[in-house]
Amino acid sequence: MQSGKILFWSITVALAGFLFGFDTVVISGADQALQELWPRGELFHGVVIISSALWGTVLGAMFGGIPTDKLGRKQTLILIGVLYFVSAAGSSLANDPWLFAVLRFIGGLGVGASTVAAPAYVSEIAPAGDRGKLVGLYQFNIVFGILVAFLSNYLLSDMGENAWRYMIGVEAIPAAIYTLMVFTVPRSPRWLLTQKNDVAEATRVLNLINPEGDAAATIAQIQADNARTTPGETIFTKKYRFPLMLAFLVAFFNQFSGINAFLYYAPRIFELAGLEQSGALLSSIGVGVVNLVFTIIGLSMIDKFGRRQLLYIGSVGYIVSLSLVAMAFWFGWQGVAVPIFLFLFIASHAIGQGAVIWVFISEIFPNHLRGSGQSFGTSVHWVLAAAIPSLVPLLFGVIGPAPVFAFFAFMMCLQLLWVWRMMPETKGVSLEELDLQLNG
Repeated sequence: MQSGKILFWSITVALAGFLFGFDTVVISGADQALQELWPRGELFHGVVIISSALWGTVLGAMFGGIPTDKLGRKQTLILIGVLYFVSAAGSSLANDPWLFAVLRFIGGLGVGASTVAAPAYVSEIAPAGDRGKLVGLYQFNIVFGILVAFLSNYLLSDMGENAWRYMIGVEAIPAAIYTLMVFTVPRSPRWLLTQKNDVAEATRVLNLINPEGDAAATIAQIQADNARTTPGETIFTKKYRFPLMLAFLVAFFNQFSGINAFLYYAPRIFELAGLEQSGALLSSIGVGVVNLVFTIIGLSMIDKFGRRQLLYIGSVGYIVSLSLVAMAFWFGWQGVAVPIFLFLFIASHAIGQGAVIWVFISEIFPNHLRGSGQSFGTSVHWVLAAAIPSLVPLLFGVIGPAPVFAFFAFMMCLQLLWVWRMMPETKGVSLEELDLQLNG
């Protein structure tokens, strides 16, 4: 690691991922309490109550590239912290389902924008040899937030009929801390050069990042990369068709693994498998622990073995675990079988797609289009992350969980083929060199 400052700044920015993870799954502990409080049918519950934050996430991802490029990565990250705080504090006090949905939607805007701004920022300050693990800190914080949310839900589950309010409202505390901390990070040197042409400030930041490095050489490389661009071009320009397709497919397969569908409904799925409610919540904590452990393993491997190798490992693990889960529900295996298979599924995700997706999307677009490219990839991710879990309660009721998990297993067979035939390796290459390799 070239500078302890890079690590500190990367961790600070990655705390947006902690809030993302916490916000995403904290609703699972409140799921059934909210359905009893506002009983308006499975579809209303899935689309409005549970998935309202996800629809905000979709818009945050779609339009997050605009402030990320125009205002800058740092200013966007500060705004994200404010959105998280308002959502957590407000939704915990809501007494109307529509107000609750609106406030969760606001938090979703923060989640979506964070998946654009945070990986883009860290990828632009990280040295090429450490970029995978540093950008991956965002994913580590996501799964850490997921674990803390599951644990928090379990500890607060005995707080009475308003336990769900405590579960959701406690997020306001880390949101406030993150917002204050992100004021301490510098602006991205690549953003300063590409969007502002501020050579002096970019030089200052590069010297902070690596006091022994050659800031002038780095600036010259970035400026040479910028000189190859055409005024007015976008990510939809023909020359960027390949990275656009890569971003689409990595996000597409991420969600068609069924990962978010499982995380949002983990306690319900465990209950369908025959566990009691308390056991289901406790098993959810196990999911968080497995996710965290295997994310650490994935991040320790990503810069050594590369992005492709991790997706090979993850794809095979997905296929095996999801097939076993489908069989367990089909043949009625009760008790510990389903949790064990689902833990294997989570491990496969954490070491594969979980470790890779945010890193990979942040690497494959050129500097001047990184915000919009990141926005495109994350938008695909979040449109599917909103649509698929919205349908899960309905699909479980109509066709049952076995066909649903079997379908996810089939999609992971397609992911394995994509990694084999199309996915390039990006480890250890500077962002400007990657632009030259992928886009000419």
